Amino acid sequence: MDVVLLSRIQFALNITFHYLYPPLSIGLSLMIVLMEGLYLKTKKTIYRQMTKFWIGLFALSFALGVATGLVQIFAFGTNWSRYSNYVGDVFGSALAAEGVFAFFLEAGFIGLMLFGWNKVSPKIHYFSSICVSLGAHFSAIWIVAANSWMQTPAGFKIVGEGREARATVTEFWEVIFNPSFVDRLVHVLIGCWLTGVFIVLSVCAYYILKKRHLEFARIGMKIGLIFGAFLVVLQLFSADSSAKIVGKYQPEKLAAMEGVYKTAPRTPMGVVGYVDPKEKEVKGLKIPGLLSFLMYHNTEEPVVGLDAFPEKDWPNVPVVFQLYHLMIYMWGLMVLAILFGAISYLRKTLEKSKWVNRFLVFSVGLPFIANQVGWYTAEMGRQPWIVYRLLRTSEGVSPIIERDQVVGSIIMFIFIYILLFALFLFLLNRKIQHGPPTAASEQREKKKAPRIYRDPYLTNSKGGAK
Repeated sequence: MDVVLLSRIQFALNITFHYLYPPLSIGLSLMIVLMEGLYLKTKKTIYRQMTKFWIGLFALSFALGVATGLVQIFAFGTNWSRYSNYVGDVFGSALAAEGVFAFFLEAGFIGLMLFGWNKVSPKIHYFSSICVSLGAHFSAIWIVAANSWMQTPAGFKIVGEGREARATVTEFWEVIFNPSFVDRLVHVLIGCWLTGVFIVLSVCAYYILKKRHLEFARIGMKIGLIFGAFLVVLQLFSADSSAKIVGKYQPEKLAAMEGVYKTAPRTPMGVVGYVDPKEKEVKGLKIPGLLSFLMYHNTEEPVVGLDAFPEKDWPNVPVVFQLYHLMIYMWGLMVLAILFGAISYLRKTLEKSKWVNRFLVFSVGLPFIANQVGWYTAEMGRQPWIVYRLLRTSEGVSPIIERDQVVGSIIMFIFIYILLFALFLFLLNRKIQHGPPTAASEQREKKKAPRIYRDPYLTNSKGGAK
């Protein structure tokens, strides 16, 4: 393998491991805001205990997300210096905005969110939780904006020639609100929120199976099922809109996603199958005219196929096709998990339905897989361009990096990531096994630390504990 392919593998390894944590942090931050809001509204202790429990899991994912995210920044300089020079002006503005509007907001309030219980008023603590959640979402906004610019560049001009050519910003808001940004952002955020929903459902289902913390599990299950039902429907409409944007601005990517080699009326949509690159066709179950109807609401309108583009500009069609359809299958399984859970909950048989709870326990992997293969589809579908139709991936690699250096770093990253992931699973399992805080544990916690603010929900008029 050459340096270009090895560098792509290295970056894919880094981003795959990193992207386990931001969706979890973003999704959990929203669930925390919802649960703490319910605590302020109802004054019920169970919601405070739920909030504290999920804040602990959020802190774990947040820490690993920050640590692994730093690796990406260094990779731009070590492996992709030509690319960094080309997009530096564009990415510099977006990443600087992320630092100012996202990272500082999170860093400024996360300490108060984690350790501010009984030290500030409930409303101030809730405000800190909202700010941390907003910071996590702002981070996604600027990262997706930068990545979307690579897919659909706008608001720039090229200065210089040859290897000195680079993109400079002419209109900042056109850079940010490039043609694919809004649709991709909505799609990404819904995927993050589903990640938060399904870890709540998974943990609650586990507690139901073990017959532990049942009040916590019942309420968490209700919140997760209601929110999840809304999100899976919303994701369907988001996916439809995103596909139309891809078809309009990156037609060869859409053709690869659906395995459309020939431009022809009544373009079929593959449901299950595989791509035969030699015969240049999809073999399996296809529904005639469905892709044309979904794209243009007209079964006769042809979807542009790969035959309209030079073969040297084609993505890896078999891989992109399978990744895209795997994402769809994950969405379908999430729908089934929500549906089975909701039916059992409404029939009041959830605590007796072991197979439903087991399905919900393992369903936590579905949004993680969907998020990963969704990013793979977007990035591999853009190939062979690192900046769509402006800079090829082969032109973006650092000129002086050597093959052995990349191989060595890949081995090192694999070793480190295995250790970090094992540590994450160990700490996650320990937190889940420990369970949410109880009234007794909260009282012990308050006695250990000086209390600056006395929570009126936990004390009586004389200052004693309720």
